[in-house]
Amino acid sequence: MDLLNTLVDKGLRRETPTRAEALAVLATTDDELLDVVAAAGKVRRHWFGRRVKLNYLVNLKSGLCPEDCSYCSQRLGSKADILKYTWLKPDEASRAAAAGLAGGAKRVCLVASGRGPTDRDVDRVSDTIKAIKERHEDVEVCACLGLLSDGQAERLREAGADAYNHNLNTSESTYGEITTTHTYADRVDTVRKAHAAGLSACSGLIAGMGETDEDLVDVVFSLRELDPDSVPVNFLIPFEGTPLAKEWNLTPQRCLRILAMVRFVCPDVEVRIAGGREVHLRTMQPLALHLANSIFLGDYLTSEGQAGKADLEMIADAGFEVEGAGEVTLPEHRTGGGCGSHEGSGCGSHEGGGCGAHEGGGVCGTVPASASAPAASASADEPRPDLVAVRRRGAGTDLAPNA
Repeated sequence: MDLLNTLVDKGLRRETPTRAEALAVLATTDDELLDVVAAAGKVRRHWFGRRVKLNYLVNLKSGLCPEDCSYCSQRLGSKADILKYTWLKPDEASRAAAAGLAGGAKRVCLVASGRGPTDRDVDRVSDTIKAIKERHEDVEVCACLGLLSDGQAERLREAGADAYNHNLNTSESTYGEITTTHTYADRVDTVRKAHAAGLSACSGLIAGMGETDEDLVDVVFSLRELDPDSVPVNFLIPFEGTPLAKEWNLTPQRCLRILAMVRFVCPDVEVRIAGGREVHLRTMQPLALHLANSIFLGDYLTSEGQAGKADLEMIADAGFEVEGAGEVTLPEHRTGGGCGSHEGSGCGSHEGGGCGAHEGGGVCGTVPASASAPAASASADEPRPDLVAVRRRGAGTDLAPNA
């Protein structure tokens, strides 16, 4: 296809596709899907080889959020039967992080529900960051605490944070339909605060909320303009008890097209498959590794995902390798100035998701027994509530985490 040849050439040059080209990727047929994956895979391998970066979530404070994000199981008014607990102590969070690091993760994502941190909250998280780094000197730490006030990003950086996550989630034109307690502009402002403080910015999207192809392209082009170092792509998990519980709009093929489009628009950026991959990609997850160079290991914020051991086996079986702690994730032109450097034209969230993982879909764990043996009659486009499992282990519980 001439379209794919053009997109590969542009991706290797870090040149922005046109909106029409991005929309055309989403409009390709199932017969063309493997060609799309192969083309986007060339761009992915050019910038990231066959490395897969592993990230691990620690939910520092779960539930009871005053924001009304429709996709989130922790939202104001949520009826979802999730874990609810207040702040973990620094040593508790450090022990939780150690499980993911032992499983091969090189980044720990510290997430807390809420509109944004108080200064006391920043102190708590700063103490947690220091506790983690005292035990694991080389680990990357990303914070996801919601909307930041002036000076808070700088304080987190001084405490040792490497990155900050705050997702745009959807297009500016439709944002008000998803959330009313804060604005799209508030989110953009927080990503810019992270940039300005020298933190590596992490910002992504949620697909499957009833958005149009135009909405998806809009948010990805907005991300490219913001230029984060990592772009998490979440696939909505329709949690019972949330307003979007009936939104089952994704197929594995649709998810692969979305990931390919993001890779073409953001060729040299860490593209992360975040919440919902187990629910919507299912057995197509290995193909997605040809598009994204980063995933979460273990359980998500309020939901369980695939077993950590299964993730590692999937990566190896697909011919990829886990990125080591000593390896630099981003291409040299994006890292020359240190953490938070954004030379050239790269690509380019809070609650709704931690470190890129939204909670209407979680971030990683063991698939429940019912999910491992789906009914023979299930088709690719049917709702799969049997794949949604509320997290009952790890942070905030007495049970061992999954990593």
